[in-house]
Amino acid sequence: MVSTGAMLTMSQLRAALSVTLAVTVAAGTIASVPGVSEAATPSTLQWEPCPADSGSSTLECTTVEVPLDYRDPEGRRIDIAISRLASKKPSQRRGVLLTNPGGPGGSGLDYPSLLVNPVFPQPLPQSVQDQYDVIGFDPRGVGQSAPVTCDYTPGQLARLNLPYPRSSADVLKDAEIAKTIARQCSSSETAGMLPYITTANTARDMDRIRQALGEPKISYLGSSYGTYLGAVYTTMFPERSDRFVLDSNLGPGGYDHTAFQRLAPGMEQRFPDFAKFAAANPQYGLGTTPEQVRATFFELAARLEKTPVQGMDGSLFRGTTFDLLYSDVGFTTLASIWQALDTGQPLPPMPPTSGLDNSFSSRLHVLCGDSSWPRTVRGYQRDVAVYRVKYPLIGAAAANIGPCAFWPSPVERPVRIGDRGPSNVLMVQNLRDPGTPLVGARELRKAFGDRARLVTADQGGHGAYVLFARNRCANDTVTTFLTTGQRPAHDRVCAAEPN
Repeated sequence: MVSTGAMLTMSQLRAALSVTLAVTVAAGTIASVPGVSEAATPSTLQWEPCPADSGSSTLECTTVEVPLDYRDPEGRRIDIAISRLASKKPSQRRGVLLTNPGGPGGSGLDYPSLLVNPVFPQPLPQSVQDQYDVIGFDPRGVGQSAPVTCDYTPGQLARLNLPYPRSSADVLKDAEIAKTIARQCSSSETAGMLPYITTANTARDMDRIRQALGEPKISYLGSSYGTYLGAVYTTMFPERSDRFVLDSNLGPGGYDHTAFQRLAPGMEQRFPDFAKFAAANPQYGLGTTPEQVRATFFELAARLEKTPVQGMDGSLFRGTTFDLLYSDVGFTTLASIWQALDTGQPLPPMPPTSGLDNSFSSRLHVLCGDSSWPRTVRGYQRDVAVYRVKYPLIGAAAANIGPCAFWPSPVERPVRIGDRGPSNVLMVQNLRDPGTPLVGARELRKAFGDRARLVTADQGGHGAYVLFARNRCANDTVTTFLTTGQRPAHDRVCAAEPN
């Protein structure tokens, strides 16, 4: 698995699907920007079959032209690639459901096809498909929407997003690498786009998509980073928001420095689920109790730090473990990887790092462009020392320095999520989510006030609605909201259900 550090991107979803098949079978200021919110007009979009790799013969694609800089609406324009999985029952069609799978940096163009793929345990219910045209899109800077680059080298890509520093000296080395990457981003052929690849601008793009579709309002389903994108949109355009579902939630600050550090407690909260699985399956030889499995983790990490095996060092081992905790379906693969490392057997094939330049580059543009990150190396060294002890599984990586420490200051203040607007937001969240822990969801819920309701499901993993999510209480609550508009009168707690 590719260690992206937190958000569930399309590449992670595809990797998770391959695992399943192969192994188991500032709102006021923003709203005043010219050209931000316009009324619906009849759609003039010309839809065509999507690229061959879309995975669906029924998915249609087109582009919507938007300003690169919304402060200069007559200046440079870029094309946003969008897709549509049209309702097959026009008489039941309610409107459009925009979707975002997370990231940032993940393509969403073929996400509608993925959502309805019957290979998943819980595809998007037919009742939802009937009532909406499901819309996907590549956010600006990603995939087919004016992609950006930081000119990553193969060596930089191989480090991925969770390098694990073992000492203050390692943090200092990582700082030099991070500084180099930030410099590459600001001098690449797409450097002119750097200030404008932000969540707020993507939300403005969403409203241009709404207008191009000829819709007075949009409904929305966003997961992971997509929850922050949805929160920003419905804050900036409350009058254009219909039914908004936010699944696996970031806090109201989005994917900022705090959110990244929260990967550390997130992994600690999730890991016992895997440890219990491994202990119950002694054929892997990882331990017969959860405590023994946890001890095996540290034994393998220490061994690989000294002597990497088949390209797997201690840092990549920790990141791979983190990624495969995103869903229970990854447990079998993760246990097999551990077993192979422990016994000297060949590792399962790992996804290549080639082709990740755009994903990693656009991810950085958003993370660093949305908010300011700490700048001093010494501060990161202190945090790494604390987190290494407090959260020993992956804490040092979550507290480590990255390119955002050397990024130009954001050109726009972060959007302040608040309680002004209609009560049309439903949040759904697993109790043990490694990528977006529960604490962020609770903070976002508080920020929304009566605009939102929060449904928590007693299950682990990243993603609480459809695909790999099996809690019927949570799934049914979300589906009811999307199809009828009915939300729980109060926040709801869904008990654990047998697999």
